Amino acid sequence: MEKLEALHENNKMESRVRKDTIWKSVFFLSTLFGLVVLAVLIARVVIDGASWINMDFITGRLSTNADKAGIMGAILGTVWVMIVVIPVTLIVGVGTAIYLELYAKKGKFHSFITTNISNLAGVPSIVYGLLGLTVFVRLMKFGNVVLAGGLTLALLVLPILIVSAQEALRAIPGHLAEASYGMGATKWQTIKRIILPAAIPSILTGAILSLSRAIGETAPLTVLGIPALLLPFPNGLFDTFTALPMQIYYWTIDASLVAEYANLAAATIIVLLVILFVLNSIAVIIRNKFQHRY
Repeated sequence: MEKLEALHENNKMESRVRKDTIWKSVFFLSTLFGLVVLAVLIARVVIDGASWINMDFITGRLSTNADKAGIMGAILGTVWVMIVVIPVTLIVGVGTAIYLELYAKKGKFHSFITTNISNLAGVPSIVYGLLGLTVFVRLMKFGNVVLAGGLTLALLVLPILIVSAQEALRAIPGHLAEASYGMGATKWQTIKRIILPAAIPSILTGAILSLSRAIGETAPLTVLGIPALLLPFPNGLFDTFTALPMQIYYWTIDASLVAEYANLAAATIIVLLVILFVLNSIAVIIRNKFQHRY
C-alpha cells in the first residue's frame, strides 16, 4: 500500500513538472514571438528610413516634394500638444486619485465612479476624438488648434493615470499615515509629506505609459480635423498644428501615389521613437531618484 501511495505521489509530481515545463515553454515562445515581431518592424523601419534622416529633414518644413520635405512643424506641434497634455494629465489625474482614495467616503457612489473610470481606460480612442470635436472644437469654438488637441489627448489618457495612481496610493503601508497622524500632522500634511512622495515612483510609471500613448495617438487628431498640409510653425496654444503621428499617417496613405513617402514615414517613425525614448528615459531617471530617496 505504501509503495502504491509513493508511486501515485511520484506520478503526480512528474505530471506537475511536465505541466510546468509546457507552460514555461508556451510563455517563453509567446515572449519570443512578440520580440521577434518587434525586431522585424524596427529593422524594417530603420532600413527604409534611416538614410532619409538628416538636418534638412529634421529642421525643414513640410513639402509636397519628397526630397525637400521636413518635419520640424510636426515636431513642434507634438511638443506643444504635450505641453498641454502633461500638466493637465498629472494635476487632474493625481488629484482625482488622491480624492477618491484618501478623501471620498467609500460606498456605492464611490464604487460606481471608480468602476466607470476603469472602464473608460478601455474606450476606443476615436470616441475621445468625437468628444473633443463636440466639446472643444464646436461647443467651445477653439477650432482644430493645439489646445483642443492637447485637451482631447489628456482626456484619452486620464483614466489610465487615475487608475495607476490609485493603485500606487493603495500600495503605501497604512502604518506610515498612522505614525504621521500620531505625531500631530494633519491629513494634508500626511498626504503631502508621507504618502505622495512614497507613491511618486509608481505614479510616474503610470504617467510614462499614459504620455507614451498620448504622443503616439492618431485617431483623435484625425477626428478633430488636424491637417498634415504646408502649415506655418505653431507658436502658441491657439495655433493650428500637425503632429508626428498625423504626418506618419498621411505619408503612409500617400505612399501609394508617391513611393518615397513610405521612406519619409519610416524616417518620421524613427524620430518619434527617439523622442519617446528620451521622454521615457527622463521619467525613469526621476522615478529612480525618488525611489532611492523614499
